[in-house]
Parts: sequence; structure tokens; C-alpha cells
Amino acid sequence: MNAEYADTQLARLAGAIAEPARARMLCNLMDGRARTSTELATVAEVSPSTASVHLSKLLEQHLVNVVAQGKHRYYQLASTEVANALESLLLIAGLPRPRFVPNTPDRLRKARTCYDHMAGEVAVGVHDYLLQQAWIITVEGEETAYELTAEGVLALEKLGLDVATTRKARRRFACSCLDWSERTPHLGGALGAALLNLLLSHAWLERDLDSRALALTSKGKREFQKVFALKT
Repeated sequence: MNAEYADTQLARLAGAIAEPARARMLCNLMDGRARTSTELATVAEVSPSTASVHLSKLLEQHLVNVVAQGKHRYYQLASTEVANALESLLLIAGLPRPRFVPNTPDRLRKARTCYDHMAGEVAVGVHDYLLQQAWIITVEGEETAYELTAEGVLALEKLGLDVATTRKARRRFACSCLDWSERTPHLGGALGAALLNLLLSHAWLERDLDSRALALTSKGKREFQKVFALKT
């Protein structure tokens, strides 16, 4: 990269961040969670149409990316490098990092079903643990697809999950699914469904009769902490 191009690109990035509404949007995304354009418009105190223009500018400068989930489009910071740069700027400005405050009812936020797999705080924790332990890894060239590692296969088979049968399902094997209450991914696909069925059969979880909520049993609370390092 030559010096002239570097100067120009830095000025463009600075200009994208410097606009107050866009800066508010970026700060709001600093917690790592994704939000809709409507939510970001509220945060930025602009109209939805104006928010769309601002988000296009942020997308153009690769400061955010967009994830389609059902009929919704969610925006999030484009990378950890962007997050780190914004964090440094916030520190220079002497401002605290914004916090995410969910408004989902506690009963559904803790654990619930999302189609045929688990969602909510517990599901996000399990997903993050699988990644941290390298039991699952992102498939190269497929941003939302996962594959089990050899260690992951051994660990899940030890729990009683039939990996070979799960692979035969006529659907995506494993993928990230954006959690609407936590705004970070949980595990979807055939593997997510098989894991939920396993946890139900082991009586770690119980289905609510009148809603999508899942209740953690006493056994489940102990086992989630032991197996997935989750304090529930």
C-alpha cells in the first residue's frame, strides 16, 4: 500500500466514523451483538431511511457487515480488528464501553427452542464453548458453516450423540444461527437439533408445555457446568 493510498483510505475511514449518527451505531455494536437497521436508527436518533444510508456507508468502508436471518437483516461489526480500533478510540475519548441490555423475558432468554435446536443464553454459551475448545471449526469459504473436529467427535460421542447418523440428515450438518435475544450465534443445523434431543433425553432440559421455553433441571445445571463450563 503506497503512502498516498493509505492517507486517502484513512481519511475515508475517519470520515465514516466521525459522523455522529454512524459513531453512535458503531458504539452500540461494540458489545459484539448484532442489531437491525430499525434498532440502530433508534440508537442514532435518525429516521429508518437515513439509517439505511449511514449503514451503506459503514458497509462500504468494511466497518460493519450484514447477516440475513429469516426475514430480518442484522448488522454487526465487521471484524475483531474493527472492534479493537473502536475500543482504542473510546479509551482515548475517555468513554466507557456500551453494554447490551436485552428486553427478552428471562424465562425465554435463558433457554428455549429455535425451530428444532436450542437457543438463548445457555445455547450461546454451549456454542462459544464448542468453538473455544475447537470441537467445531468454521468451514473455509463458508462463513456460517461448521465442521466437527476429531476432538469434537470424540467429546460429543462420549456424551451419547450419534455423529454418523446426524451426518446423514438431508440438511446442513452444522451452522451458526443468530440468537434473537442474545444477538450472537448459537448452534443450528442437524448437529444443533441432535444436541437438543440428546440433552432432553438425558433430562438436562425439560420442554415447557405452553411455550418455547426450556427449563434446566437440577441435573442439567450440574452437567452444563461440568461439560460446557457454564454457570447456569
